[in-house]
Amino acid sequence: MLHSLSITEWKPVTGSLPPTSAAEWQSEFAKYQSSPEYKLLNPNMSLDEFKSIYYMEWAHRIWGRLVGLSIVVPSIYFIARRKVSAPMAARILGIAGLIGFQGFLGWWMVKSGLKDDLFAPGSQPRVSQYRLTAHLGTAFICYTAMLWNGLSILRAHKLLADPTAAEKTLSIIRSPELKLFRRSVAGLAVLVFCTAMSGGLVAGLDAGLIYNEFPKMGLGLTPPKSELFSDFYSHTADNSDLWWRNMLENPSLVQLDHRILATTTFTSVMALWAYTKFSPILRKMLPAAAKKGMHGVVGFVCLQVALGISTLIYLVPLPLASAHQAGSLALLTSVVILGGRVWVPGRASKLVAQQLATARAAPLRGGTRSPSLENMRNNVANGLQRRISRGNHDTVHRASEQGIRPILRT
Repeated sequence: MLHSLSITEWKPVTGSLPPTSAAEWQSEFAKYQSSPEYKLLNPNMSLDEFKSIYYMEWAHRIWGRLVGLSIVVPSIYFIARRKVSAPMAARILGIAGLIGFQGFLGWWMVKSGLKDDLFAPGSQPRVSQYRLTAHLGTAFICYTAMLWNGLSILRAHKLLADPTAAEKTLSIIRSPELKLFRRSVAGLAVLVFCTAMSGGLVAGLDAGLIYNEFPKMGLGLTPPKSELFSDFYSHTADNSDLWWRNMLENPSLVQLDHRILATTTFTSVMALWAYTKFSPILRKMLPAAAKKGMHGVVGFVCLQVALGISTLIYLVPLPLASAHQAGSLALLTSVVILGGRVWVPGRASKLVAQQLATARAAPLRGGTRSPSLENMRNNVANGLQRRISRGNHDTVHRASEQGIRPILRT
């Protein structure tokens, strides 16, 4: 039984409340009864059974709207009161736009399972795997954008709290010896994202319900080539689309692709961990926080592999499948956090350099030849306070008391 096609209309405002009367429930049920899912899969469904799947879909939609409001309303306030810088305002608006686009994609996905002409004749009614993956991918991108902005603010706040120590930390992570590691973490983030998106194709095609064994698929590590690249999925007379259609529409090849990407991700993580463990340069230069972050990535990738194999072997039970999907997001989160500890923060680096220059120049103007470290830190703080105060004295005064808002203006 599918749970994503019970609400056959998209009403962002008026659809926020579920049916409240028997007549309204009968109306919604009648709309569902006209859908391919009811006709082909659930022709004997009762009204009470319909209510259970309706509430699942309704809760998902309401949760999405609450997430959107939790971003949009505070964003309007902070931007209208000019409590964030122009670059930060642009990023916040971009995230808000992504959330709205995500809602549209959700309906576009559901719509693909409501019409007979949107799926192959004789096939089981389901949403398009392309639209499902687009919906999933937008959710991942939106989440990653929010995570990265939050991490950037916290990191900049920490660096600006002690510019002298920050200068030493930044000089270490800028070193050419760590360049390969920084790029490897970025590549790993892309690989994890692509693996998760291939999982969306697996879910959309129910490809996890075949070859429920690991590491073999049938009699070997892969199915026969004739099955992987079948003419059945080609839509052209010359089979010019044979390769890409099988890779995206053939459940056997889609599952194999996901296995290959997952195995590559696991291997890459373990190789990167070994690099940090056995490279003398990295053992010496890599910050302790980055080493801990690498251990976190290893833990999450091992957990994700275990969840993936278990989900496959046990025929995709909903709790395991949900945990596997959440595990992919947790793994991506751990990689992004690791990146936040080794990637060079451009804007924060400039601010640190400016504050150090101000701190070193201020004592010289006063005739002091060798300022103490404490005086330097005080001068840095005072310089930052004076420069920001020129833009909005009252806002900075309140921010200095709370210790939070100054960093938002970075």
